[in-house]
Amino acid sequence: MNPVLNAAVSILFDGLAYGMLLFIISVGLSITMGLMGFVNLAHGAFAMAGGYVTVSLMNLLGVPFLPALGGAFVIVAAVSMPIERLIYLPLYRAGELDQVLLSIGVVFMAIAGATFVWGSTPPSIRMPDFLTGQVDLGFKTFPAYRTFTIGVGMAMILALWLGFERTIIGAKIRAAVDNRAMAQAVGIDVDRLFVVTFALGSGLAAMGGGLAIEIVGLSPPFAIQYLVFFLIVVAVGGLGSIRGAFVAAIVLGIIDTAGKYLWPDGGAFFIYAAAVLLLLVKPWGLFGREQT
Repeated sequence: MNPVLNAAVSILFDGLAYGMLLFIISVGLSITMGLMGFVNLAHGAFAMAGGYVTVSLMNLLGVPFLPALGGAFVIVAAVSMPIERLIYLPLYRAGELDQVLLSIGVVFMAIAGATFVWGSTPPSIRMPDFLTGQVDLGFKTFPAYRTFTIGVGMAMILALWLGFERTIIGAKIRAAVDNRAMAQAVGIDVDRLFVVTFALGSGLAAMGGGLAIEIVGLSPPFAIQYLVFFLIVVAVGGLGSIRGAFVAAIVLGIIDTAGKYLWPDGGAFFIYAAAVLLLLVKPWGLFGREQT
């Protein structure tokens, strides 16, 4: 294969894998912020928790990788429900500054707790054999793990689309995101939706945290280190939009990967520049609705 074409294919593939990871973690934040109107900067803490639950299930209990990912989703989702009721609920009607201070406090508490329990050294896990090799697609070979991550992301967008577009609870969530007051007026239990949606978003973040171990690594600062990327995906995609989160994550993932290929010393410059330009053109996000 031509060297330039080979590099372009590698950039697109790695960017797609990274974008899928961003989507899996960020989509829950987009829905919860769109539904609850709560500035939840602690979303990254649930992703970090999911990563460490995955590590613990595998290294301490011998659970295989795929069941460990599922276990991380269930455990973090279950733990998030009382957290939402006890910590988040009292501040739903508070100002944005109060919400930011609360969620940032949760982040630093989570970082301190993770450092105390698991230490500051990035953990490692043993991947199953089918995820450690290469996948030959005929014209080029690709890392099996990143191919798997892309597959998980595609399955996730399909499952979320079916769940939100083809089920009663999905219709209720869409109604509450579009017009919370009207949804309450027609008898939808928005408070119950808050709990379910918050748990779903936290569980997806946890699964993304488990997948992130082999792509970007895991350490206690993960909870805040990648938070800005999750927020950028939500802002660019538009609050409450699954399609927006997906498109934004893929576009930004490819742009960030290409930027690091072309200018390694530039760090995350390109993803920030792209976010600024996109928001200048579409202030409410690619698929967001203008706020009045």
